[in-house]
Amino acid sequence: MYSFIICFLTLIASYFIYGKVVEKIAGVDETRQTPAYKLQDGVDYIPMSKIKNFLVHFLNIAGLGPIFGAIRGALFGPVAFLWITLGTIFIGGVHDFFSGFMSLRDDGFTMPDIVSKYLGTRLEKFVAVLVVITGILVSATFAKGAADLLSNLTHIMFFFAYQ
Repeated sequence: MYSFIICFLTLIASYFIYGKVVEKIAGVDETRQTPAYKLQDGVDYIPMSKIKNFLVHFLNIAGLGPIFGAIRGALFGPVAFLWITLGTIFIGGVHDFFSGFMSLRDDGFTMPDIVSKYLGTRLEKFVAVLVVITGILVSATFAKGAADLLSNLTHIMFFFAYQ
């Protein structure tokens, strides 16, 4: 439990401390208008409150991975908490921040569109294929993880039901 509490507090501290460092490096301008306001059309670009933005982002990332992965990782002991914590701070958080930041700077463009703008259409097609393949692999992994979890749970329930 101590390792969990330490890692939890580290995540909170990194949000406030390391988050400010990343914002400073990126050059965040709080006064700059976002595409949701600049290109508001009521369909793709819709301004939302901070709490709705948080909930949309939270629900998008709080799928099988963070929940099931952390439970599975706990089986490996305290080192798993360390890996989850450091990976979240230095890999996941930075990746999510800069992906969103680049999209905001380029009027809500997707990653292939951003690649096309700066690196050309040939590389855009390559990145688009990678995005699709990654999406399929992530979906398959989530589906398999959920299926395995349900399979193990139903196996245990049937085991106790027939005893």
